Amino acid sequence: MQKFQKESEKSLYKRLGGYDVIAAVVNDYVSAIRADPQFSRFSGGRGTDKKNRDLQLNIDILCALTGGPCYYMGRDMKTSHVGLGITESEWEANMKYMATALDKSKVPQKEKEEVLALVENFKRDIVEK
Repeated sequence: MQKFQKESEKSLYKRLGGYDVIAAVVNDYVSAIRADPQFSRFSGGRGTDKKNRDLQLNIDILCALTGGPCYYMGRDMKTSHVGLGITESEWEANMKYMATALDKSKVPQKEKEEVLALVENFKRDIVEK
C-alpha cells in the first residue's frame, strides 16, 4: 500500500521542489551578490575553483537546512565570516537578494518566509558592524 504524506508534513526541501529548485535559488542569489559592487571585496582574488566550491557549499547548506539529503561540509558561519566586517546594510542587501532569488524561482510565500527565517538565524554569527 502506498503511503501518502500530507502537505503540512512534507519537509521544506520537498515543498520547495527539491535540489534543482534550491540550486537555482542559490545560483541566482550568489550571481546577484557577485555582480553587486558593494560585495566585490568578498570575492577579490578568488579563482573559478574557489567560487564554484563556495557556490556548492551554499547549495549544500540550504539543502541540509531545509531537510534535504545534502550534507554541509563547510565551516560554521561564525568561523567562515569572522574578520570580514560585514555590516547591517550588507546583511539587509544580502537578504533582499535571497528574497529576489526565491521569487525568481516562484517559491510560494509560505516557503519563502521559512527559507528567509532559516537564513536570518545566521545573522548574529555573520554581521560584525
